[in-house]
Amino acid sequence: MKISLALGPSQPLSRQTAWGCLTTNLAMPGFGSLLAGRRCGYAQAFLSIGGLALSVVFGVRFLVWSVANWSRLRDPEGDPFDSLLRMWSMGKWAFLGCAIFLLALLWALATSLQIVRSAKEGGPGNVPPRLQ
Repeated sequence: MKISLALGPSQPLSRQTAWGCLTTNLAMPGFGSLLAGRRCGYAQAFLSIGGLALSVVFGVRFLVWSVANWSRLRDPEGDPFDSLLRMWSMGKWAFLGCAIFLLALLWALATSLQIVRSAKEGGPGNVPPRLQ
């Protein structure tokens, strides 16, 4: 089996294929754009994978830190602003990863809507099979 990162065909897509590209972009931003033959899919995929990686790595780190510092964070005698500052310093990279992934998702959604709008109305996906 040969794996390729080449773009999909640059021919006009049927409505059914365009909707498939949209749902693929909703699942993993950028890959539906690549399937439709759009170059911006590479950047979308890079941003979505990078944002997801940042969120997972630093999110797990934040959760481990939160469990380790639970008593200090929930101390009624402690300074709540100090606790918020510490939480922000530990969680900001995870939030940045979420923001990057959201940016890639919105960009892929906009591209998907352009793909669906430019798809052929009467493509081969919309024609029922001929009965004999």
